[in-house]
Amino acid sequence: MASFNTRGVPLTGSQLAARYSLAGALLNSGEADVVCVQEVLTWWHLRLLARPMRSFRYVSYRPSLPGPAGGLVTFSRLPVAGVVYRGFGVPPRAAGVSGLTRVRAGLKGALVTRLDRITIVNTHPIANRDGDWSSSNRFYPLHRAQLDPLTRTVRGIAPAVVCGDFNIDRDSPLMSGFLEDTGLSDAFDGTCPPTFRAEYLPARATPHCIDFILTTSGTKAVATKVLFAAKESLPGGPGYLSDHVGLFASVFTAC
Repeated sequence: MASFNTRGVPLTGSQLAARYSLAGALLNSGEADVVCVQEVLTWWHLRLLARPMRSFRYVSYRPSLPGPAGGLVTFSRLPVAGVVYRGFGVPPRAAGVSGLTRVRAGLKGALVTRLDRITIVNTHPIANRDGDWSSSNRFYPLHRAQLDPLTRTVRGIAPAVVCGDFNIDRDSPLMSGFLEDTGLSDAFDGTCPPTFRAEYLPARATPHCIDFILTTSGTKAVATKVLFAAKESLPGGPGYLSDHVGLFASVFTAC
């Protein structure tokens, strides 16, 4: 399976149509049977991405007025038995966090797609624009408020894979606490490089691993790798498909 934040914004510029079309074509020719994507914010984004992904007969999302709820879509070559979207809700007020940020956080959630032998949870919590995941940071209460319902969603659904752009640093107490509370394991076992590109960060800012493929008991992840690490040929010249790299893991369920 694969997970990829498609960088759904801005709506114009950055060769978005070409990037989405090429990303879809590369995923369609790739090894993954299931692809979880984030930031597919409008129906236009979804059409661009889905058009070349013809081998993925099953497309999961919850409709909302502008597009897939939470910007979350799961493509599958395997039959889908059920789909549920669980929103995180608007988080409590926090010092230094604007009302608009809280509203945006309230649009986030988790897309749960049940296959025959495994459940896929695709998620994308609110971004931390400070690059600080300590308990004193203003985004900490927002992330904590979103990880709590995500934890409740994950508990009791094994075997399962939980993946997405968590916007939380791999080495932060938030992530270690989430893994402990859920019993999830990192498919990359802590070896994944930074997944948000340094080129899109402010000068001297440190890139972090904030995207994950996580597995529950009853699953085993092998053959992990990074997708879309290099620039691709685009009409306007070489460019990255996203400000994130993608992740891939072969995941097996216990018989």
